[in-house]
Amino acid sequence: MQMPFKGARILIVDDEATNVEMLRRILHRFGFTRVESTTDSREAAALYVRHRPDLILLDLHMPNLDGLAVMAQLNQIAEATYLPIIILSADVTPEARRDALSRGAKDFVSKPFQQDEIILRIKTLLQTRHLYLQIQSQNQLLEAKVRERTRALEEAQLEILERLALAAEYRDDNTGQHTQRVGQMSALLARELGMPDSQVTLIGRAAGLHDVGKIGVPDSILLKFGKLTPEEFAVVKTHTTIGARILGGGKFSLLRLAEEIAFNHHERWDGAGYAGIRSTEIPLAGRVVAVADVFDALTQQRPYKDAWPVAEAVAEIDRQRTRQFDPEIVDAFLRVIEEQGGATV
Repeated sequence: MQMPFKGARILIVDDEATNVEMLRRILHRFGFTRVESTTDSREAAALYVRHRPDLILLDLHMPNLDGLAVMAQLNQIAEATYLPIIILSADVTPEARRDALSRGAKDFVSKPFQQDEIILRIKTLLQTRHLYLQIQSQNQLLEAKVRERTRALEEAQLEILERLALAAEYRDDNTGQHTQRVGQMSALLARELGMPDSQVTLIGRAAGLHDVGKIGVPDSILLKFGKLTPEEFAVVKTHTTIGARILGGGKFSLLRLAEEIAFNHHERWDGAGYAGIRSTEIPLAGRVVAVADVFDALTQQRPYKDAWPVAEAVAEIDRQRTRQFDPEIVDAFLRVIEEQGGATV
């Protein structure tokens, strides 16, 4: 017995018990031992679900449900695989053959049939099913490998971007933790605002790239002690547009959101931000990261300032509602701080 046929499951549906018994004997003689059968066509669908046959031998003209009706049921419940159905019928009219083959039968054998003929046809269709399943399995394996490679590529791209963000961040934060803290707080705010988990994760990762444009700001300005001149501050402000250009044109949702955040995280609710965008015209992600960024900047020591106590920083965020920040996001921020016990993330 060839491998494709070893252990093949076969279902016989014929209202004549003598036909069923004859087919069973023939099949057993040629090594097919996993055979199920019924003389009631109404049981065919349930037997298919229970035994998942590799091939079905189906009578055409039966009481209750004829072979065409049985095939209609099977077409609704069958798995998305090649399922061979051989119609066995004494009706040899062209119409009967055409109807059977057009409704899903793979072969049509006239009764009475020859033993060798039916076995050859069964083997041929089982071999076809075996090859089909092999191809399907290979396709699934290839699809899985493509998905794995795509994920690996996305992770590699993300790692490159995050390292670029850290390279920029280390220039004025020697711990390199600002990007992580802003990402964590942004994710907490997004969750508090009721965003779906997928969006919470996305904004948490994209927020870490908000200051990537600082890589284009000279050290003499970025690390300057004391107050900046208007001209120097104008250079600092360009980090939003530089960041948006670095991240712009990305095909992945992470890059598109990161670009949006990089450009908008210094906009103000009252319209007095870098680009003059105001209120809900500022994308939601930009409004969220604006709060997270300012809070972290206030509570961390920088070359040009001392760290504020957390309570004072929280009070300042609250004072800036409707001016610098979206009041709804400030409310969410205060709830997050309360849930954190007044500590930073």
